[in-house]
Amino acid sequence: MRHIPIILALFGILLPGNCLADGYANLQVEKLLVSSTSYNGQNLSYPETDKPEVTVAVVTFPPGSSTGWHEHPVPVYAYLLEGEITVELQDGTHHQFHKGEPIVEVTNLQHNGRNTGKTDTRMVVFYTGAVGTPNVIRPETATILGQTKP
Repeated sequence: MRHIPIILALFGILLPGNCLADGYANLQVEKLLVSSTSYNGQNLSYPETDKPEVTVAVVTFPPGSSTGWHEHPVPVYAYLLEGEITVELQDGTHHQFHKGEPIVEVTNLQHNGRNTGKTDTRMVVFYTGAVGTPNVIRPETATILGQTKP
């Protein structure tokens, strides 16, 4: 009698319909991206810190708006909820992303993101930094592509 709960538990585990998705029962897991580099091929690296801090934000860009030139001293990941964005790097290369795409941002490299679509662009952004370290650095004056930009 006392073995019935164990037998029932084992029976439940062995049922053919009880599939596991990445270790979670009854869930469907769709991997969007597995990468060790950013979108431009830059190797990922993580800050060495005893005080890690994660910041999550939803950013909305109206059509034609941009982030302005900036860089991230910490790893940043994003997912486009709506719209599209074109990111220009300091060397003049462009990368375009659309709704439903994950983004592994560049680190310590000047870039500018612009909504090049006709509707709002919304993205959820994950900053994996450290307490006291800014997630975004905006240069007071930067020379990008031979132009001085605030």
